[in-house]
Amino acid sequence: MKENGRKQGAVAPCAACKLLRRRCAPDCVFAPYFPADEPHKFANVHRVFGASNVNKMLQELPMHQRGDAVSSMVYEANARVRDPVYGCVGAISSLQQQIESLQTQLALAQAEVVHLRMRQFSSNAPNHQGTSSPENSSPSSKMLSTQAKSLFSMDMVVDQPNMGESLWSC
Repeated sequence: MKENGRKQGAVAPCAACKLLRRRCAPDCVFAPYFPADEPHKFANVHRVFGASNVNKMLQELPMHQRGDAVSSMVYEANARVRDPVYGCVGAISSLQQQIESLQTQLALAQAEVVHLRMRQFSSNAPNHQGTSSPENSSPSSKMLSTQAKSLFSMDMVVDQPNMGESLWSC
């Protein structure tokens, strides 16, 4: 029978104790979080943080927070192995740049939609010569006027200074 990843009687070492080549005690702080079948998990954490630092961090935390702490350490260690200089910060920075790029693309698409609607509005608008007072306008022109106002009320913020050619030059 197995009990917490260990055989009953003979104690199979957890991934941490196996890597550190020591006997895995029944109260090993690493055993619940670094099972023997996931040696790479502890290897990266050990390489980045060191076994004694991980041990200290886990000892200082309440039991209910240790799992989250180990998950964070594993994520940071894996990111640090992939990118030794920036680690998680590099991944976050890359994602923020993608967000900014996508927001710019969205703003350009919204501006293009407004431009196309205005072009359609101007081609469908009746060409009245004379008075344009609200009392003399037809219900359809009032509706078109309302649509034009709603087109101009769209909020579009583009904070990229160099966005290429203008959409308004057709």
